[in-house]
This record gives sequence, C-alpha cells and structure tokens, in this order.
Amino acid sequence: MDESELLPEKFRAEADKWQKGTDTMDVWFDSGSSWAGVAQSRDELAYPADMYLEGSDQHRGWFQSSLLTSVANNNIAPYKTVLTHGFVLDEKGFKMSKSLGNVVDPLKVIEGGNNKKQDPAYGADVLRLWVANSDYSGDVLIGDNIIKQTFDSYRKLRNTARYLIGNMADFVPSGSTDSNAVAYDDLPSMDKWMLGRLSAVLRTVNEAMDDFQYQRAIQELLRFASTDLSNFYLDVAKDRLYISAMDDARRRSCQTVLYACLEGFTKAISPILPHMAEDIWQNLPYQKSTDSVFEGGWPTNLMSYAEFDSQTWDLVRLVRDDVNKMLESARSDKLVGASLDAAAYIYVPDSEKKAILEKLVGDASLVAPPVKTNGVDELRTALMLSQIHLVENENDVREACEDKYVSSRDTSSGCIVGVGRAVGTKCARCWFYDEEVGNHSLTHADVCQRCNEAISSWEKKTGQAFVKPEETEAEQPVA
Repeated sequence: MDESELLPEKFRAEADKWQKGTDTMDVWFDSGSSWAGVAQSRDELAYPADMYLEGSDQHRGWFQSSLLTSVANNNIAPYKTVLTHGFVLDEKGFKMSKSLGNVVDPLKVIEGGNNKKQDPAYGADVLRLWVANSDYSGDVLIGDNIIKQTFDSYRKLRNTARYLIGNMADFVPSGSTDSNAVAYDDLPSMDKWMLGRLSAVLRTVNEAMDDFQYQRAIQELLRFASTDLSNFYLDVAKDRLYISAMDDARRRSCQTVLYACLEGFTKAISPILPHMAEDIWQNLPYQKSTDSVFEGGWPTNLMSYAEFDSQTWDLVRLVRDDVNKMLESARSDKLVGASLDAAAYIYVPDSEKKAILEKLVGDASLVAPPVKTNGVDELRTALMLSQIHLVENENDVREACEDKYVSSRDTSSGCIVGVGRAVGTKCARCWFYDEEVGNHSLTHADVCQRCNEAISSWEKKTGQAFVKPEETEAEQPVA
C-alpha cells in the first residue's frame, strides 16, 4: 500500500507530503491494542476483559502496553484483573532446552512414553493436579520425581473416594420416600463435628478458588482426605460400618455423614480433577440428583454446617496421637498386635480436659456401654482400643504399664498415657476384648453382646443361620 492508500480519505490529496515508514512497528503496540482489535470488536467477548493472564515478564510488556493504549483512548483499564505466573523449569531449577535434554512433554506425562514401565501414562488429571498444587506466583518445577509425588497425592484422593463409595451401597439419601438418612439433630457429636469440618473445608476451598489460590484449595482437600477422613473419621467408622447391624442407627448416621462428604468432596475437586470427579459421580450407588457432577453446581448446601464441639474432638485426636506413639513401641516388642489388643491408661492433669474425656469413657468393661455414651461418642471407639482407664495420678499409669510404654509429660494432649494388654476374651467378630464374651448366647458363644445382637438381627431378617467366616489377622471380619 502506498501513502494515498494508507491515509484517511480527506488527506489523500496531500499524499505527496507524507512518506510511509518502513521501520518495524513496536510489537507491544500491536499486542497492546488487542483489547480493541479482539475483545471490543467481537460480540462474544467483553471489554474490559475479565482477566489478562500471562507470565511475570509481561508487567513491562503486554500488560503495560495494553493499559497505556486503553487508558489513552477510553480512560479505563482493558482488564478487570491481572494474574501473572512464573516459568516452568526442570526439577533441578534449570530452564528447559532441547540441547540439555531436560524438556518435559505434557503429552508424555498424560499418555506415557514408549516404555510404559519407565514412563507410565499418568493421565490429564495428574498433570492438572501438578499445575494446581504448584505455587505459580514464582517459577515452578517439574520432572519425573515431582510427577510421581503428585500421583501419590492423586491416589490418596481417589482411594478416599473409593472407600466412601464402597460403604454406601444400601444407603438412600434424604428426599426419597424410603430414605434411611439420619436427621442432623439426631446425629452423634462426632458426626456433627465431621459435618462441621466438611463445611469449613468447602468454605476454604471456595474462597481459595475465588482468589485463584489453587494450591491452597488442593492442600486443603488433601489435608481433609488424609487427616480428617482417612487417619481419623474413616478409621474409627470401620467399627460402625462393619460390625453394627445393617439398620443400626449408629451405622446409618455414619452413612449420612459419608454421603455428605462424598458429594462435597466430588464437587470440590471437579474444577481441578474433572475426570476423577465424573468417574466418582457415575459410580455413586444411589439415586443421583443430576446425570453429571458438572450439572449440580458448587455444594453450597453443604457449607452451612456450624463448627460443632471442636474442643472435644480436637482433644480426642491429640490423645489418639499420643496413644498411637506408645502403641508403636508395644507393637515393636510384640506386646500387642492390633490396637484392639491394647488398653490405655490416661492421667489428665488439666481438670477441664479431664471433664471432657470423662464424658466419653462410659463403662469400658462393656462392648455395648450403658446410657452414659451412645456407642459412637466414646473414647475407646475413637482410639480403637478395647479399654480406656482414666486414672487419678501419674503413678497409677506407671503401675499399670511398663515404663517404656508410658509417655513423657510433654505430649500433644498434655496427658500422660500408657498402654498395656487388654483384659478379657477377644470377640470373634469385632475383635474387641471383653470379659463378657460368651455370656450372651449359646449359639454364638464367642462373641460380645453387641455382635450377638447384630447377628441375631441379621438372622431374623434373612431367615438364615450365621456362619462365621474364616478369620485372618490381615483384615477385620465383615458380617
């Protein structure tokens, strides 16, 4: 194009006064006017744009030139917010280059290499999880070891979901005429506490997502899956889920909580791990509210549970950690095998903490305690021990337990704990030790009162006689 073609029509007569420049135009002006050439000129786009997203080097590049041209023309910024990130380096912190041979191909992470044993196919979700779990405010690292660690986190989330699904086969959510869900007001304290934790996690994840803090969101979900669920609630819940009678209120209340956790967990991971979330959703064993997890929206209905009795359950978890440390020593010396082989002796110097724990002890000599506890909010159940003894002083702990199985005074809970062997006979079904085993049934002479009631309930419902499966120490028996 010559000068006359380039000039506006009213100036074309003066084309001989102008000379077309042939120097390269500033490339930043080109990209910096994209708000006009792209966003503003297309009906499907918006101006100002919701976000400009680029690397940290664009503060003096695209972000700056876009700001200058938009403000100069329209007196507004071309974007509502700006999000910047660092650069991807190898796991040693070096820039990737073909000459160094340290380039990580995203497609290879997803689909694997030619040798699948050496370079397995991790799938798109694992790559997405690595991205979300990276602090993108600075440079991020990637490599084989980092991807393997990410895959471990992915498996933790997936296995948690598998466990939740595996215990929901006979559960009918509320809203159905034949629902067996338990109303919130009727839930035990531990279950209300768990729902409170779920709501707190979902609120944190929601806030983190709104602030583009994906690492914070993923870390919160990983902590929830590992610490709150796997290491505590689900571990304790096995007793209710596997040992209680099928329609026992304790089991149904647990399933009610698992249902809420499963729905909330699945929807919370869906923006980052869409394939896993949809896989979970399609395998839910109950009637779903929507065909796809992405049609249900964010789980706002599960974000309203208030924090419940956290003082009690925070203390219980600390006591549990202290007891487990002593159990490790007892296991190493083969004093006990499974935790149910043990009894704990606990001295609580703090009167407030002592009052909390006393409410949770009940009658530790019985597997089915009296009205002091509901069989769920019980210290021995939370600690997965056959017996709990709250003693009056430190000497009582040392008299009951060998010194090497007694903690120091410097414990997480502030209590002095010791462990020894449980007394009584091991129930053949639930594996709790109880001095009353065999006193409840001639037909099932090797079980405790609770298990005898569960078996009788099952026999009455099915019209069949219960036959005890072969017991192995590798896994807890399931009726």
